[in-house]
Amino acid sequence: MKKIFYYILLSAMCILPFSCSLDEESRTEIDKTRFMMNAQEAETVLLGVYQSLVSDAMYGYNLSILFNLATDCEQVEGNTTENYRIIPSNAFNSSQAEVQATWAALYKAIYNANDFIEIIQQRMKIYTETDRQLAYFYIAEARAIRGMCYFELVRRFGNVPLMTSTAMSEQAPSTFVQEKPEVIYEYIEKDLIHASQTLPYASENSDNKFRITKGAALGLLTKVYATWAGYPVKDESKWEEAAKTAKVLVESKQHSLLNDYEQLWINTCNGVWDPTESLIEISFYSPTASGGASDPCGRIGKWNGVKTTVIAGERGSCAGNVKVIHPFVLKWRTKDLAEGEEYNEETVKDKRLNLSVANYQYNPTKTLYAKGKSDTEAKAIENDRKPDMKNKEKQNYTPAKWDIEKYVQNKLINNDKSNVNWYFLRYADVLLLYAEALNEWKGSPTPEAYAAINEVRRRAFGNNDHDLKGLSPEEFRQAVQDERAYELAFEGHRRMDLVRWGIYYKTVKTTSNAINLWFQDNDPEKNKPYNTAGRYTKLGKHELYPIPQRDMDLCEQFVQNPNWEQ
Repeated sequence: MKKIFYYILLSAMCILPFSCSLDEESRTEIDKTRFMMNAQEAETVLLGVYQSLVSDAMYGYNLSILFNLATDCEQVEGNTTENYRIIPSNAFNSSQAEVQATWAALYKAIYNANDFIEIIQQRMKIYTETDRQLAYFYIAEARAIRGMCYFELVRRFGNVPLMTSTAMSEQAPSTFVQEKPEVIYEYIEKDLIHASQTLPYASENSDNKFRITKGAALGLLTKVYATWAGYPVKDESKWEEAAKTAKVLVESKQHSLLNDYEQLWINTCNGVWDPTESLIEISFYSPTASGGASDPCGRIGKWNGVKTTVIAGERGSCAGNVKVIHPFVLKWRTKDLAEGEEYNEETVKDKRLNLSVANYQYNPTKTLYAKGKSDTEAKAIENDRKPDMKNKEKQNYTPAKWDIEKYVQNKLINNDKSNVNWYFLRYADVLLLYAEALNEWKGSPTPEAYAAINEVRRRAFGNNDHDLKGLSPEEFRQAVQDERAYELAFEGHRRMDLVRWGIYYKTVKTTSNAINLWFQDNDPEKNKPYNTAGRYTKLGKHELYPIPQRDMDLCEQFVQNPNWEQ
């Protein structure tokens, strides 16, 4: 995704002319009879469809970070709802600009995919046989991207319009209607089945870096089925489909876990494509620091990375606004301890912990948050280990996976943007979904379910001493839910997981109580814990985002999601 031409081309194709977000037809028409005349030109335009995914409203910020906070693992810094904190606090309303922007960006990406598919289906009639075969692949990729965007819409917004062609954009806003989630899911299913049956695996095509492949389509379809089976649709027949789809991917042996968990973060922080475990990865790129703001680079590692101060000419700052909820840290630190054993970072059994949670910042050098002004390093370590010491400082822990100072070799000197990639889907995610689906479908954990979850755990611990066995269906369900928190921490999955499990509100409230019980300070009136989501989250409301008010006003047939009426 390092070509500029397609970015300019798609910008010309996709100007938003009308008030309604669903009407994506460009009024700045380019001569469409003069491009995509062969597979090479078509591929360039296809890359522009991929380009739709990298803006701040998409995976540059909102869908990767901002919209995924307020869980039992992560929250926004601070204890007010000012500025950017309003969304992670669940204190926003249906007129929130970021919600409108993401809704519009998703439909813009869908328009781009529809436009590409419609044009190439006409152009390929004059292609050579070789180019025609490539065109089939390109159509499958575009359909997978379209399915991915509809998946985001349906799981976040619920009842949404189904735009199946560019011609629909010419309708008057008053004619647009919402479809039930089941209808959207069926459309996604068709797109992803087509992609999985058409595309090769990554190992069979070396030219598909950061592109959708057969493995990606199978993995995403597994995730779609698991979400379809959960809240709010609750079509439990889809557990069987999720398990069978994941089985195809697992038994193909085309993907596996990397041996070293840390290598995942070295790779994604440096734009290294390794399809061993990476199934869908959003690629960001910026050729210059000065052009960073307008190039497709995101906020990965800046907003959700380790807090870092500026060193002029050497590095930009990292805000580190995503904070790890400390009761989650304590749970992770103590879950594998023997009776009477105390936490020690040197002997922690789950190797993911210290690669996922940063108890330090760069100010300007690496410094523990628990270090007081006069503390020695030994005292700082002691403070960090003890759960009742330096609690005010400990709530500033951040995710460590996107540690730009540690991992990035060629740094983009910018305070807001980075060229760090974003994993949308890893093979580990699919293994855990496979284990979950088998347990739900069969009514108890099968040998294959144990094998899948234990494969993830064996990498985490470096041995099979912590393999799960002999669990009841309920215990296995809880084990999967816990394992997803540890394996996929801060990667944008937790909130959507809690929603599909039907426990989002309960979990936020339980976490809020845990924060209040843990937090201690000598001046409680002045120093309050970061805990805004617990105050504003409401049952039956925040499981979904609101339909943007702008579209509600224009699309007369739309019905707002429960409890979001202005």
